[in-house]
Amino acid sequence: MNTSQHATVRLQQRGISPLVVDLLRDFGKSVPAGDGASKLFFDKAARKKLKAYAGSIARFLEEHLNVYAVVAADDRLITVGHLYERVRRH
Repeated sequence: MNTSQHATVRLQQRGISPLVVDLLRDFGKSVPAGDGASKLFFDKAARKKLKAYAGSIARFLEEHLNVYAVVAADDRLITVGHLYERVRRH
């Protein structure tokens, strides 16, 4: 995973595991974030796909899924954070 220095710092500061970012890339919903970047997050359908994939360990992952990641057009991780509000889609 190619990450910016900013994203590396934010991962540590916010206590977000790189595993969760990998799951976001594989199962997360993507919406445009401007300048060709995408915002990834777990919507209801993504959580359902992840639950089917993870099986019995899905319940342990559930508390870590209220996060988002911003990924540049060149697939570089820009930043990550915790979701406190719904993602607005225009």
